Amino acid sequence: MIARTRQGKSLGIAIALLAAATGCQALPTGHATKHQDEPGVIDADQPRELQMVSMPRYVVEPPDELEIVVRPTALEFQMMTVVVQADGLLDLGFFGDVYVSGLTLDEVEVKLAEYLQTFASQKKLKELVDVSVRLVNGSQSKSFYVLGTVTTQGKFPITGSETVLDGILGAGLRSNSMPERAYLARPQPPGHPDLILKIDWKGIKERGETLTNYQLFPGDRIVVPGGKEPGLLGTLLGK
Repeated sequence: MIARTRQGKSLGIAIALLAAATGCQALPTGHATKHQDEPGVIDADQPRELQMVSMPRYVVEPPDELEIVVRPTALEFQMMTVVVQADGLLDLGFFGDVYVSGLTLDEVEVKLAEYLQTFASQKKLKELVDVSVRLVNGSQSKSFYVLGTVTTQGKFPITGSETVLDGILGAGLRSNSMPERAYLARPQPPGHPDLILKIDWKGIKERGETLTNYQLFPGDRIVVPGGKEPGLLGTLLGK
């Protein structure tokens, strides 16, 4: 009777230990295989490689650099290159300051012409003031961002022809980058739903697919998730 009791206790302890060991193994396995949905949708109507569109009308903002030419020459306004200051003003020297932030280039021309017309009237010039404004050195205030697990995280200047591929290659991938889970977040006006676009990195890189190689616009954010960084041994082995 005593032997059977001891055998029963031993069997119960063995079963408990086996269950505990099995449970400890099952928990991490289940956690590791948990499905994680990749964010975003594929939108075939978005501009992309081979199907690009023109950028929106350029809006002047700090620190854009503008070249200004004024006629008539009798106004004695020398051609100048001016940077839009942080407060949105153009410093025109002896002609004063003019606020131009938030205006298109055409609107800047109109505003400067109207502003300088006062000086022309003071000089009793009969010709109407005409102003030409040109953006120097391309865009200074417009950019896109690459965030997450990349070599160079931050903002990049945009000229109008950049794509997702340009952005990711420009930022550089790290050994633990996961570009197959990358997505593009595009800012929307207040009150509108978020626009999150899925990126098929494998299709772009290995098959030359252009469907998700979206054209980038000012303010776009490319997000590249990452995995666990490799240990010292993995680094030495190039993993």
